[in-house]
Amino acid sequence: MRPGKEQVIKPIFSQRQSLVTRFVLLIILSLAMLYFDHSYRALSQVRQWLTVAATPVLFLADLPGRIWGTASQVVMSHNDLLKENARLKARNLILEQKVQKLASLTAQNIRLRELLNSSELVDEQVLVAEVVGIDPDPFRHRVIINKGAIDKVYEGQAILDAHGVMGQVIEVSPVSSRVLMLTDMAARIPVQNHRTKYRAIAAGTGRSDRLDLLHIPVTEDFQEGDLLTSSGLGGTYPEGYPVGVVTGVMHNPGDAFASIAVQPLAEVNRSRVVLLVFREVSSLIVPTDATEADPSETGAGKKTDEVQQ
Repeated sequence: MRPGKEQVIKPIFSQRQSLVTRFVLLIILSLAMLYFDHSYRALSQVRQWLTVAATPVLFLADLPGRIWGTASQVVMSHNDLLKENARLKARNLILEQKVQKLASLTAQNIRLRELLNSSELVDEQVLVAEVVGIDPDPFRHRVIINKGAIDKVYEGQAILDAHGVMGQVIEVSPVSSRVLMLTDMAARIPVQNHRTKYRAIAAGTGRSDRLDLLHIPVTEDFQEGDLLTSSGLGGTYPEGYPVGVVTGVMHNPGDAFASIAVQPLAEVNRSRVVLLVFREVSSLIVPTDATEADPSETGAGKKTDEVQQ
């Protein structure tokens, strides 16, 4: 090489050569390489090294797509988790509400079972009612039930719960009735000592946990724990229903009567479902026209007809 002169390297493909010539030469070269690779496996080692060399390039080329897919999946997973969390919270609230309702239904079922067990001991016809209101006056113990005249409820009808006598109906409307509780100060009920058979009158005191026995001589045998039941006298309360238990007997010196406290067995402030007791079923189904019979069908009517003839 002469100094001062640059060596000129001629390219394999001259710029003067046409594109068609280049394309044909590349095809021939490719076919030759395929032939030698297929016949002699001469390029397998080269292909493996080229594959290894191209792996980082392929990884870098695929990296943006992977990052985008991962980011999209993270965002979608976060949104899905938020939606799933909201759905589970709503479902949890629904399940909690159902659990509360189930607890209420279970308690109501227990009360109904108790009422059914108590109604097995009742010889009279009974009707299940529900307490729907209370008297706002704190000095009066009265409630409203959801049964009335259309259910053949009548004034003076006895009311029981699963534990004992609660009171009596004092006012009847077509679809509801007002009940006077035993603990009201105006309430009175004839009772009988289950142990000694002594009859007395129990009066309300205005307290939900106490009744008082009226005019009991100090000589009578009353003890704490004695069970008092309805005596059936007076025609209001049927005989034999539990009323209360004696909780205190006091004899004051010089007094002719003892002071006897009784705790009612009925849960007057808690019972929601009650029983109405019908003492005489036949009196409830008497036709309304029975009291207004045709005079011509009575003996007096027939006698009048005979006189007119």
